[in-house]
Amino acid sequence: MKQFAVLGIGRFGFSLATKLYDLGYDVLAIDRDEERIKAIADLVTYAVQADSTDIATLKSIGLKNIDCAIVSIASDINASLMSVLNIQELGIPELYAKAQNEQHAKVLHKVGVETVFLPERDMGKRVAHYMVSNKILDLIELDPEHSIIEINALDKWSGKALQDLNLRVKYGINVIAIKRGEELNISPMAMDKLDAGDVLVVVGDNRSLNKIKTDDDKK
Repeated sequence: MKQFAVLGIGRFGFSLATKLYDLGYDVLAIDRDEERIKAIADLVTYAVQADSTDIATLKSIGLKNIDCAIVSIASDINASLMSVLNIQELGIPELYAKAQNEQHAKVLHKVGVETVFLPERDMGKRVAHYMVSNKILDLIELDPEHSIIEINALDKWSGKALQDLNLRVKYGINVIAIKRGEELNISPMAMDKLDAGDVLVVVGDNRSLNKIKTDDDKK
């Protein structure tokens, strides 16, 4: 399972780290502030009070074994850049960063961060996309443990009936709708077969949904 590290536990970092953990991932939270670490300690896998600008410290806590790091330090641009450079030196495969403004984002791109988050700008774009989207839904949280999401039918499911796939047993999910092009089947039957390109609306616990999304990434 992919392991994440969130460096900088402000509002954005706190929300990101706890959500990733809720989705079933291992999450390491890092911040210099003791109170922030205390606040998140029971909501992630590990929480460490540390200075992410000190590469020796990052090595000592085993950060090089992480699959993906998110530098969520925006108020201190120097600390943000030093943390990014340290992550790069450690050779962590995936790196993302939060920026305070467009100039900060430009600098992060210059030093090699491909994906930079500007939360206010990105939220505006997401809301605009949602308002004009013809998707059924992106995500509905039923409670902290269960959600309804859209997933793409895996290639290996093509031509097979729902009853043969046995998704409830294998993945712990229930299919509540199938979208095929402009057609929407809101009462799928056990004998209904799936085609390549179908979009399924499924309900399940977050860990089960994470498992099926992982299979989707591997297809």
